[in-house]
Amino acid sequence: MIFLLAQTQAAPSASPPGAGGSFGFFVPFILIFVIMYFIMIRPQMRRQKEQQKLIGTLKTGDKVVTNSGIHGLIANVKDSTVIVKVADNVKIEMEKSAIANVAKSD
Repeated sequence: MIFLLAQTQAAPSASPPGAGGSFGFFVPFILIFVIMYFIMIRPQMRRQKEQQKLIGTLKTGDKVVTNSGIHGLIANVKDSTVIVKVADNVKIEMEKSAIANVAKSD
C-alpha cells in the first residue's frame, strides 16, 4: 500500500510527454471543420442565394415548377405569394419559396 501511494505522489511531479503539444490535438478538428465548410456549408449558402435571386425575379407569365413538382404559369405575383395557373380555371396560391425552378419565361 505504501508503494502505491509513493507512485501516485511521484506522478504529478513528472510532466506528461505531450503536455506542450496540445495544439496538435486540435489540428485534425480544425481541418475537419475547414473541409466541411468547403464541402457542405459553402455550396448550401450559394444555393440559398440563387434561390433568393430566383424568387426575387419572378414575374407574371413565367412557367415555373414547384417543390412538389407542379408545373404552371404565374398569373399574379404578390408580396410573399404567387398565384400559379395549373390548368384552365384552376389557380393555386402558394408561397414564393415553394417555387423550385423557372422552366421558361415568355
